[in-house]
Amino acid sequence: MIRISVWHGDLSDEYLRLVTQLGADCIDFGGGDFWPGVKEQGYPDVEQVKTIRRRIRDFGLDINRVTLPDIPQTFMDGEAGAASAIDNSCRALEAFAAAGVPMARQRFAGDTFPGQAARYRAVHRGGYRSRGESMGLVKEPLPTPTQQELDAWWDRFVQVYGKLVPIAEEQDIRLAMHPSDSPHTDTPFGALGYHRIIDAFPSSQVGYLYCCGTRAEAGGSALIMDEIHNYGRKGRIFTLHMRNVRGSLATAGAFEETLLDDGDINMFKVLQELRRVGFSGCINPDHIPAVEGDGDGVHQGLSYSIGYLKALLAAAAASR
Repeated sequence: MIRISVWHGDLSDEYLRLVTQLGADCIDFGGGDFWPGVKEQGYPDVEQVKTIRRRIRDFGLDINRVTLPDIPQTFMDGEAGAASAIDNSCRALEAFAAAGVPMARQRFAGDTFPGQAARYRAVHRGGYRSRGESMGLVKEPLPTPTQQELDAWWDRFVQVYGKLVPIAEEQDIRLAMHPSDSPHTDTPFGALGYHRIIDAFPSSQVGYLYCCGTRAEAGGSALIMDEIHNYGRKGRIFTLHMRNVRGSLATAGAFEETLLDDGDINMFKVLQELRRVGFSGCINPDHIPAVEGDGDGVHQGLSYSIGYLKALLAAAAASR
């Protein structure tokens, strides 16, 4: 059964009641430094993770996915004294597993190439705004890494995953990787690099936090459907970001994020393909634009997005 997850927000009673009332099932945590203990000792305090999870479960929700402490640029550059980053991530993964969390993501510095595109605020129907990026607006893009630098970066990635994967297997917690966002040419977790992860680590605990928007930015709807079919039938799609966009870097040299029904991706077809490959995890209405009346938050945009996904899920179930 496909379920809906949402971002953790402020974890107030009001927010947790809201997302419960809207019909969400699970909570996702995107920041590696969110958890108590990370800033003090480098990794989460397991008892406090358990306390937070119990509180979320009191509202009929549960945790879908967390994020480990970030692997910093100093480690990826091979600087002395940065090796503690691996130990912190390993301890964090053990803490989350002990708290019963089913899935974690590891972020790596340097998996994107800033300076290849300029970001702006795109304007859509009725005036709602969202993220846009254009390569054409950058007159002198920053140079991308050389092949030697990319190989060195990959070696550091393998060093980290080589420590995390045995823990994931032993303690039954999944490792889910988000694609490079934005997906410029040769980014480590792009179309080719994404494949390398499960080639290097063929464990059933290793897979993807598949992001429809990020991958559409690379090549549009056809690419999404191909990748969902490929990774999904191998059981390597663990959870998804349901983000819609217009345009792509491949076709327009630019893209703009939109509300779920307002972009180039047919989200209903995405859900149909997910059902065909046997996906049964969570989908998250990621990067929700604020709509009129939202103010500093996106509660109305969130309400619209959850309702839209629940309607699509009901239609997909009825079409079987």
